[in-house]
Formats: sequence, C-alpha cells, structure tokens
Amino acid sequence: MDRFKTILNIASKQTNFGFGLIALMTAGGEQIFSSVAFKCPCNELNFLYGLVFLLVPALALLLLGYILSKKMWKLFTGLWHNRAKLCGCKNLAATCMAFLQISSTALVAPSSWVAVALLNGNYYECAMTGVNVSIYNRYVCKDINTGSDCATELHTFPCDKRNEEVLRTLRSQSQILGWLVITSIMLSSLLIICLARCNSPISYLQLKFWRVYAQEESDLMDLYTKNHAKDLAERNLKSFFNQTELENITTPSNKDWEKISSLYKFSTKDHFYSTLHQYVETNQGGDDGIRMVSVRSNELADNPAVLHFVDGGMVSM
Repeated sequence: MDRFKTILNIASKQTNFGFGLIALMTAGGEQIFSSVAFKCPCNELNFLYGLVFLLVPALALLLLGYILSKKMWKLFTGLWHNRAKLCGCKNLAATCMAFLQISSTALVAPSSWVAVALLNGNYYECAMTGVNVSIYNRYVCKDINTGSDCATELHTFPCDKRNEEVLRTLRSQSQILGWLVITSIMLSSLLIICLARCNSPISYLQLKFWRVYAQEESDLMDLYTKNHAKDLAERNLKSFFNQTELENITTPSNKDWEKISSLYKFSTKDHFYSTLHQYVETNQGGDDGIRMVSVRSNELADNPAVLHFVDGGMVSM
C-alpha cells in the first residue's frame, strides 16, 4: 500500500515525469483490461458494448482525476458559502481559468485510455461491426465477394476470424483515429503551453523557481499539518485520560485558514509565490490565532458540512 501511495504521489505532481507515469499506467491498465474483461458479444449489442468499453472508463478516469486533484477542492471548498467571490467578471473568469487548468491535468489519463484503446483496435472493431447503417456496411464489405451476406452478418465478424479482411480494415481505421487523437493532444498541449509562456509575467528561471517553491511548500504543509494535528490530539488525550489541565496550543483562526486556502495568481507588484507567502509577509500584526483550550459544542452548528468534508478528505492520499 505504501508503494502504491508513493506512485500516486509521483503521478499527482504536475511534471513531465508525472504525466508520463499517468499515461504509462493508463496504457498498461487498458491492455490488461482489454485482454481480461473485454469479450465482444457478436450480436446487435456490438455498437453499445464497444462504445461503453471505449468511453466509460475514460469518463471514470476523468472523474477520478477531478476527485484526486487538490486544486479542485481548494477551488470549490466553501464556494457556496462565499458566493460573493464569483461576483464580477474578473473573479468568474479567474475561477473558470483555474477550472480549465485542473481539467487539462485531469484529461491526461482519459485521453491516454482513448488513444491506446484506438491503437489496439478491439473496442472500435466491435463497435463498428454493430453499426446499423447500410451505407457504411456496404462500404466496409465492398471488397468481399458475398457483399449481401457480409452486410447483414457484419456483427458476427469479431467472433469469426475467417473475415480477416474486414477486421483489418476496421483495425486500420481505429489506429488512424488513435494517431490523430495523439497528434491533436500534442498539438493542443504545445499551443496552450506556448500561449501561457508568452503571457507569463516572469522569466523562465523565476517560473522554475516558483514551481519548486510551490512543491516544497505543499510537501512541508502536509508535514506541519500532520505534526500539529498530532500534538493537539496528544494534548487532548493526555488531558482526558490523566485529568490534567490543558496546555495552550495556538492554531490559526478560521480567517487565517481561509486566507491561505485560495488559489494564487502571481503578481509582479508583490513578488509573493503563494497565498501562504503573502499571508506571512502582510499579516504579521493580524488576527491572533485560536488558542485551543477547549471546544464548545455551539460552534459545531456553524459549519457542519466543513467538518464532514474534513472527515472524508482522504481522497488526496
């Protein structure tokens, strides 16, 4: 389990190596899934069956990418209670831009699945033999001598290897589509990266430093959060079992957490590299943290959904 978490942590990092690892894992999973689970029914369900195996796993991988994205939950957590953030064209445009960036990362695995599945050809071959369009069926069967029988019995061909010419034609169509998908993904990625770099307010080396800083801050945030939560839990348990007075432990207030939880857009005016960096530089004399001496039950009614979300927040692993 620890090795699996390590792989997921590497894959979740938005680097070329991480994206490559995601694509490689998806391609391997598709090959195993195709050889073990996929069996074309060779009847009128061919089209639906092949299409489901081609697209539904891709949709599941897309949703999984959204679920495992920390940026996704950083963007949407508390949005319903802070709907004022969406007011105004700038705020709405920034939210949409952040969601597009999250979507571009989440699309790595599903696009890899579709591309590898098309190159393999099994799903497309099964689906297209179930197409009930007479013009297409005659086109596929144009090189077969018994054209009428071929058009009416096309759905049985994936299970009957005697008609290898038709299957080769369908497999070649699938592979052409697969390479077109790969090429379109590469071209669109190059275009997006070029546009983003051209509009970057900072140089290449500073952008590289910013990414390194953001990753280090994220790793240390997880470590500090775990250690602070452990200290608070140990303090409470010792006080409960030993019936001793509570030691004072200061933790950030709700406003402080909210200030560092939003997604950050770099500005050349301030030279901050994250919301946490901005907070510690500009809020030295700000609100005092909450001194965790006791927890009153009437505070529980203010944010019940937030507590439930924290309890179920294991998706980021």
